[in-house]
Amino acid sequence: MDIQKKKSREPGLYRIVNDIGYAFGIGAIGGSVFHFIKGTSNSPNGRRFAGGTQAVIMNAPRLGGSFAVFGGLFSAVDCTMVYIREKEDPWNSIIAGAATGGFLSMRQGIVAASRSAMMGGVLLALIKGPALMVNK
Repeated sequence: MDIQKKKSREPGLYRIVNDIGYAFGIGAIGGSVFHFIKGTSNSPNGRRFAGGTQAVIMNAPRLGGSFAVFGGLFSAVDCTMVYIREKEDPWNSIIAGAATGGFLSMRQGIVAASRSAMMGGVLLALIKGPALMVNK
């Protein structure tokens, strides 16, 4: 079992597909909780459970899909960076976060894509920054 766990985190197609599945699950479960609460609070008395259930059916798969796109793109860029740089370190994640933010905002134009890329890189740098400091 330990060998399979190590193999699944190696860069490649299996890791990307695995990350897409995890991201979809996280988005769908989190979206279900959020939209059920929102649906029950916005429904009239006597129809709260039905309203919450309907809100989950309508919105949770969409949120799960959005998470899956983000997770898949992030994982693909991260694996690409591992392949190009031939080492696995926090810089790969920082670059992947910046690229993902930029790619997902391209439809709004170059300014919005640049801003989102910067925010994605900064966010991942805040998360992975301590690991970089410890490695130095």
